Amino acid sequence: MRYAGVAVAVAGVLVAAGAITYAVAEGDGSDGAPTAASADAGFARDMAVHHQQAVEMSYIVRDRTKDAEVRRLAYDIAQTQANQRGMLLGWLDLWRLPKVSADPPMTWMDMGDMPSAGEGSLMPGMATTSEMKKLGTLNGKQAEIFYLQLMTDHHQGGIHMAKGCAQKCTVGVEKRLAQGMVDAQQSEIDLMAGMLKERGAKPRS
Repeated sequence: MRYAGVAVAVAGVLVAAGAITYAVAEGDGSDGAPTAASADAGFARDMAVHHQQAVEMSYIVRDRTKDAEVRRLAYDIAQTQANQRGMLLGWLDLWRLPKVSADPPMTWMDMGDMPSAGEGSLMPGMATTSEMKKLGTLNGKQAEIFYLQLMTDHHQGGIHMAKGCAQKCTVGVEKRLAQGMVDAQQSEIDLMAGMLKERGAKPRS
């Protein structure tokens, strides 16, 4: 029953996402479209990459455990973040802006010079290539714990980025989506803390 509340919240985010996509689409052709160097474009590019790893991570763990609660959480995270990633990339198309940039990730947050956490970890919270490989070798409880720890870190990094957009972005619907990400991912962090405790573990940080 504990998971049901989070599932309802996630469903609400998805419904809101559909409305946000429509609202932005209505503004196609506006002279006020963001520039390639804007926080709006930077957040859309970077969060699309950040979300893609969360989707990959979630599908990996669904193949490594039979635990229903972890599988439901992983499925909902994958679906929510894939949906949001599609919107972010769609906005870049709508604004006629490139989906990649020569600037380092997080430049729009004045963090483009921050050191990488390791290969594959391009932004705060992202897992390294070796951590992703390790997740794919674990099974059962070990896979569940490592996934929950990785996803907690991932969400913390995502919240940091989303808060940055909520402060710096200028497109209203994008700012609202970013705040929705903050709220939903914090709820999932709280949920995952409880799931880790049930498995005799705790978040890595």
